[in-house]
Amino acid sequence: MTGRSRVALVQGESRRENVSAALETISGQIDLGTVRRVLVKPNFVSVTHQAASTHVDAVRAVLDFVRARYDGPIVVAEGAALSPTFEGFGNFGYEPLVEEYGVELMDLNADDVVPVQVYDRRLRPVTVHLARTTVEDGVYRISVGLPKTHDCVVVTLAIKNIVMGSLVNPRAVRRGGGTPGLARRVGHLVPKRVQHSDLAEWIKGTMLGGKNRSSKMAMHQGLPAMNVNLALVAARVWPHLAVIDGWEGMEGNGPGGGDPVDWRVALAGTDPLAVDALTAHLMGFAPERIGYLQYCGQMELGVAALDQIDVAGNAAPEQVQRSFKPHPTYRRQLQWHLEGAERYLERV
Repeated sequence: MTGRSRVALVQGESRRENVSAALETISGQIDLGTVRRVLVKPNFVSVTHQAASTHVDAVRAVLDFVRARYDGPIVVAEGAALSPTFEGFGNFGYEPLVEEYGVELMDLNADDVVPVQVYDRRLRPVTVHLARTTVEDGVYRISVGLPKTHDCVVVTLAIKNIVMGSLVNPRAVRRGGGTPGLARRVGHLVPKRVQHSDLAEWIKGTMLGGKNRSSKMAMHQGLPAMNVNLALVAARVWPHLAVIDGWEGMEGNGPGGGDPVDWRVALAGTDPLAVDALTAHLMGFAPERIGYLQYCGQMELGVAALDQIDVAGNAAPEQVQRSFKPHPTYRRQLQWHLEGAERYLERV
């Protein structure tokens, strides 16, 4: 993708109204005329902790916008990381959306799968599996995430939301199946410095992400390979529309256990890379230091350079920019550079 991208940036006094205003700002870029199905993808990294997961009112704002322009089928779909997705739908108040908007709720972890090639820590090809619904022809993908720091790749925003949620973990469909019980119990006893070590990443990627296990965990192959893998999978499930609900963000020990950040902003755009790059910048992080965003740029999936992004809306970037406290492992996360990465970034 070349040229410039336009991103809406709105600040206000209501989560739902902020998202609605951001979408209206870039409505001229959105065409649903030939769409067969709309997929709205929230973020349920946890099915119990609301601050780590997409608020239903942000999704309502998206559905208000879509239903005003589209009468066809809509699926609100997520593949929660470690637990049954429908627990999240219940805990976070998503079930009424079925009657309110005529949508279907779906657990992507229970979907049929499509194989995709990524790489292990030694850069040998490995296969992971995507939910078939996310890659079907005619599906218009909308990623609705929130701005959070991350324990491996600095930030998690619209792109990473749809990538990781689209990768299946069949064991998460049943209660207690997402991570083996012994692994969960042992994990709580391990010191934090070990939880985020190279050894821990090897355990996630190899033992928990092996054959017939979690494709989400299989992405954990050390920082260089993980950032490449995120970009490779992103090319298969690239959102047509990215929405960031920044009413409240998360800093520090994200993506699940960090501290809340009262921000009251929303961003939206049809170039998810531009949306994520601008959001990272507003959080105080340089987009060029975030590996998977740079690799998405190298693959020409979107615009990553801030000087090529036009900002529209009622807020100027300098008015809302703030410094999110990074994850404690932030310095180590910057060591993602892979010499000759271009050879691994072929479209999948």
